[in-house]
Amino acid sequence: MGEPEAARDVTFDHLLELAASLAATGSRKILGITGAPGAGKSDLAARLASALAPGTVMCVPMDGFHLSNEILQARGARERKGAIDTFDDGGYAALLQRLRRQQPGDGTIYAPLFRRDVEESIGSALPVDAGVPLIITEGNYLLQDSGAWPLARQAMDETWYLGTDDELRRERLLRRHVVFGKTAEEARVWTSGSDEENAALIAASAFRADRRFRLS
Repeated sequence: MGEPEAARDVTFDHLLELAASLAATGSRKILGITGAPGAGKSDLAARLASALAPGTVMCVPMDGFHLSNEILQARGARERKGAIDTFDDGGYAALLQRLRRQQPGDGTIYAPLFRRDVEESIGSALPVDAGVPLIITEGNYLLQDSGAWPLARQAMDETWYLGTDDELRRERLLRRHVVFGKTAEEARVWTSGSDEENAALIAASAFRADRRFRLS
């Protein structure tokens, strides 16, 4: 798309119009939404999918490619789950390339889904029909330039970087960690440690996004 837009405040309705235009092109499009942990990526993707016409959109999150807890434990990385090296970036890139090539009449492609209640990914949990014109994928590392992340980016037609007030973002993360089983102290340590390190890495890649915005 050329040079990225400067970050600006936008309404949900504006983003819905942009997503609808991608879905209406008549061919498979992939929209990537990225941002720091707690920025609201998953919520935005879900809202867009609910607001668009039925059968025109499918969400395929990057989080389905979390490495298993068993692998992370063996590598001594369990306490950093969510860091860039705790994902199967090659698997994610390969799936997006498959989705990019999927044509009407082709068979269903099955994607994995991350379940926060069990902290593990479930394979082949998201069926993607070939007739769905728009795939929305969201996750932390869509704009990174290491490993297989650039191959994933190549499969996307457009990328959005979602900025959010840091205080609000940290409050969301604290609540999320507690809801899914951490103590208040464990949530505080994780939010101020691993989550913040990841957020800094992600923010440094924001300039690569096609559009940068804050949802007003």
